[in-house]
Amino acid sequence: MARGPKFDAEFEAELLKIMRHDMGRGLLDDIPDVDLEEIAVDLLDAKRVLILTGFPVRCPDGFHGETDGPSGATNLAAALNKCGCEVWIITDGPSYPLLKAATEYMAPKTNVLCVEGRQSAALAAEWVDRLHPTHVISLERPGMAEDGHYHNVRGLVIDDMVTDTEPFYQEARHHGAHTIAIGDGGNELGMGTYRKQVIANVPAGELVCAYQKADWTLASGISNWWGWGIAAMLSVKWGKMLLPTLEEETELLRVVVEAGAVDGVTARQEMTVDNMCLEEYLGILQEVRQATIKELKNIHWRMR
Repeated sequence: MARGPKFDAEFEAELLKIMRHDMGRGLLDDIPDVDLEEIAVDLLDAKRVLILTGFPVRCPDGFHGETDGPSGATNLAAALNKCGCEVWIITDGPSYPLLKAATEYMAPKTNVLCVEGRQSAALAAEWVDRLHPTHVISLERPGMAEDGHYHNVRGLVIDDMVTDTEPFYQEARHHGAHTIAIGDGGNELGMGTYRKQVIANVPAGELVCAYQKADWTLASGISNWWGWGIAAMLSVKWGKMLLPTLEEETELLRVVVEAGAVDGVTARQEMTVDNMCLEEYLGILQEVRQATIKELKNIHWRMR
């Protein structure tokens, strides 16, 4: 496939700046720049993508999936679908109803697979052999640390809440799939790429840092934002807007919360993401949209 128009350096710098809006976690300190052009060009060849997402939260009435993850994965899936790519989202029990509701609203062509218990290794071998994914993207999915446990950002072990989906990641890489990891705290699958930075800047970083690395690793203030960020990159390459409107994003979050999602920081079922209010959250999307619209106009001008 054609590479599409090359990103203007100003667009790439602006998008990275937006993604690195500081939420106070410390992970974004000293994170090296990522070649977004390289990632976007590689994604132009994506035919079948597995997206691993869903981070469980312990609540008084059991485990719930959090609001960070489902909408970002769904926006990413919707953009890839519009580019002609087949997408499967893989999650576990607490987040499955959230992803089903989200994709039915925003990305109806996307398939959602729920993995529970100890079946993940066998399922991974079966599904990777069946689908032959070209890419695997993890977005706000727990990653096993070097001690063999899963941890929340405070360092507490959460093994009892997490179904191991790392075999999908490992099996797909073994079959040649390219991997992209997205996270905001260092304890997400694939964030081992930034182990040095996580240990240096995140409280309990040495304990919680995921050990898996990815071909490309994207960090942001909130993981959902890179769902927009990659959609923006694909918008420029394809020459059409693939980002949701503010109204669509509001409804998407409402659908996810209504399906049972809770805020990962407050553990409350409300229209917030990592304790960021809806207005501020939508403000980040608006910045991404404006940067994308500007770049699309610049490309049109350059091609005249």
